[in-house]
Parts: sequence; structure tokens; C-alpha cells
Amino acid sequence: MKNFILTFALTILVGFGANAQNAKGDWYVGTGDVANVAWTEWAISPTLGYGVSDKLAVGFGLAQADSTEDIALDLHARYFVNAGGQDFFLYAAMGEFTTDNLELGLGKMFTFHKDAIFVDPKVVYHTGNKTTNLTLGFGLRF
Repeated sequence: MKNFILTFALTILVGFGANAQNAKGDWYVGTGDVANVAWTEWAISPTLGYGVSDKLAVGFGLAQADSTEDIALDLHARYFVNAGGQDFFLYAAMGEFTTDNLELGLGKMFTFHKDAIFVDPKVVYHTGNKTTNLTLGFGLRF
């Protein structure tokens, strides 16, 4: 059921989404991955990013699976490219400051309400455990 809801939500977002334009000086406040948790196990993993140029945004995120685990910090970057008339971003993240937890991905940022709200589905490959996942984040851009 969860996969059906996620697929339905992504279909709606793709249908109504607008192309995102990254701008130097923009701040991004949002969530990490909300797609890979059970509906009864929601956790807050805030992210903060900054557009350092028109094509590059860098940031960090915090995550804690539950109260028994330490808070994990990751650094991430998004490089925006225009391919076939569509704006996509290349994604790289380094979890806990080690290359063992390197994540590489491709995504698209959809913005709504005067580019102030965003949703960013992406496909991410985890080099440490050699898995590929669909992730979904959302947040505010100002």
C-alpha cells in the first residue's frame, strides 16, 4: 500500500510540477528521505542547503533513526544540469564524513507556490551497501 501511495504522489507531482531554477543565494530547508520509513516510524531528518552558484547547492542533514542511536550528520551537494529541456540535478552525499557512506544520485526538483515549496524525488546509489533506492524529500526555498 505504501508503494502505491508513493507512486501515486509522484505521478501527481510530475503532472503538476514546474521546472526548478537554482539561484545563487537561495536557502533550502527541508527533509531528507521520507520514502524509506514505515508510516508508524516517522523520524525528523532536517536538511539545510545553500545555493553557492546558479548551478550548485551544498548543505548538510541530520538524522537519528531512534532515541537509542547517535545523531548522524551528512554533507551533500546538488549540481543542476539541463538535459533535453528539463532541469535535473546530480546528487552526492557523504554520510558521517566517510567515503564508506558515499551516496550518488540523480533527481529532479519540482517547485510550487512561487518556487517557495519544493519536492525532490531522486534515485540514489549507496556505495557502502551497494543498493539503489528511490528517495523523496520536500521543503521550503527562500
